[in-house]
Amino acid sequence: MLKDLVLKNRSYRRFYQEVVVELKTLRELVDLARLSASALNLQPLKYVLSCEPQKNALIFPHLGWAGYLKDWLGPAEGERPSAYIIILGDTEISRAFGCDHGIAAQSILLGATERGLGGCMIATVKRQELSQALGIAPRCEILLVIALGKPKETVVIEKVGPDGDVKYWRDSQSGHHVPKRALDDIIIG
Repeated sequence: MLKDLVLKNRSYRRFYQEVVVELKTLRELVDLARLSASALNLQPLKYVLSCEPQKNALIFPHLGWAGYLKDWLGPAEGERPSAYIIILGDTEISRAFGCDHGIAAQSILLGATERGLGGCMIATVKRQELSQALGIAPRCEILLVIALGKPKETVVIEKVGPDGDVKYWRDSQSGHHVPKRALDDIIIG
């Protein structure tokens, strides 16, 4: 059932780095994005695929990992993603990308989850530096980076407490807790 897949699709930030994600798998995931909806069917998105340790090492230092976890700079060596998909907007096709990259990213992550992988959409990116490091053409704007791999952490969905705090947090065993608002709290009509 789709709901089960959505519940398994969490934002994972720690991975079994030694578990390889093949280029073929990345291509299959991008194919899911390619087949997804696109505003005006313009299809302005392009993708950079990375599953090689050297290229992954170029990408990693340009990413922000967990804004609410102030004392955590991201996964340690050995727990880093084994693959990335960088979603780009081709400005020669369109100057505005609307929600296309969000739709594409969700399709990619649902496909990854179905394959026993996990990932995290990352929007905190040093875009100019990463573009230079990878030689991305100036016409392509970095919209999101998706980190992928075999998850090495447990993510627990919790009910938002009476204080309304939605900040995620880690417990003493490094379990990642994510408060979610109740369904009745978000439906207003």
